[in-house]
Amino acid sequence: MQFKLSDFDYFLPEELIAQKPAHPRDHSRLLIYNRNDQTIRDDYFYHLDKYLHPDTTLVVNNSKVEKCRLLFDQGAREIFIINTINDHIVEALVRPGKKFRIGEKLKLTESVEAEVIQVADDGIRTLRLNHSLNSSIYDPYRVTPFPPYIEQNESLSDEYQTVYARDKGSKAAPTAGLHFTGELINRLKTAGFGWEEITLHVGLGTFAPVKTDKIEDHKMHSEWYRMSEDTATNLNQSQHITAVGTTSIRVLESATDPDGKFSAGSGETEIFIKPGYQFKAVHSMITNFHLPKSTLLMLVAAFMGFEEMHRVYEHAIREKYRFYSFGDGMLIL
Repeated sequence: MQFKLSDFDYFLPEELIAQKPAHPRDHSRLLIYNRNDQTIRDDYFYHLDKYLHPDTTLVVNNSKVEKCRLLFDQGAREIFIINTINDHIVEALVRPGKKFRIGEKLKLTESVEAEVIQVADDGIRTLRLNHSLNSSIYDPYRVTPFPPYIEQNESLSDEYQTVYARDKGSKAAPTAGLHFTGELINRLKTAGFGWEEITLHVGLGTFAPVKTDKIEDHKMHSEWYRMSEDTATNLNQSQHITAVGTTSIRVLESATDPDGKFSAGSGETEIFIKPGYQFKAVHSMITNFHLPKSTLLMLVAAFMGFEEMHRVYEHAIREKYRFYSFGDGMLIL
């Protein structure tokens, strides 16, 4: 079946877009969908262990969000760094774009300047900064890169990190993991569930909007990932794998051969998982409720079925689940 971008649209009442996380984190709601009998159950995330396959290994993305968003002039001008070439040269999304023309030198503060040395077709600017990006001179302007549907609120910065975040490099949080508390993780491990960590630095590959009507024409941006030798060995011995989040799925499916064997290593992945994709590595997944027309929603539709994805989302909206980054979770069995 050929899918159009409009096939992945749905209407979400604005009041269902979560502006803050649940407190405690694991008191978010949890929708449980079983692919075998197509049943839907409603519960809370702290009851996750009741629904997991007894032999499953949970695989989480331990990437940490970096303060890659620089706001100047009370937010009127913005540099959102998506890639660091070196200490002085970065690739970035900018605002307002008309001010960042090629060859321009912009004076952002009394001491900070940025020169536009390239403008790509997709609008990404290559900038030369007059101070090293590691300089403390930028500290007053660095903010957490909350998505545009969440009001900028630095008091929530720590809550936009998973409790197991380690390696800084993500431009957005791997949000399915935000529901876990240290207490819940300990309880899962004590109960005998496996726990493995991989790393994928979330970037445009995850959150860039799809702009092509035919979804197969969408070009995925690459994202860096790593899987350790120990993790690959443990996963190859696992009977069942539950991926925590779409980013974990991207790593697991990228680091697996056609027979489902995992290989350790690091690299870039441009994998685009959409309906019709045959999963090699993942048996269950935990995820949040995603934006319409997003590659994340397409991945979920690939895993649970296109028609069922729409039915489950209609249920979630009817039952007033909270959506997007700080919203509620879903377990797909």
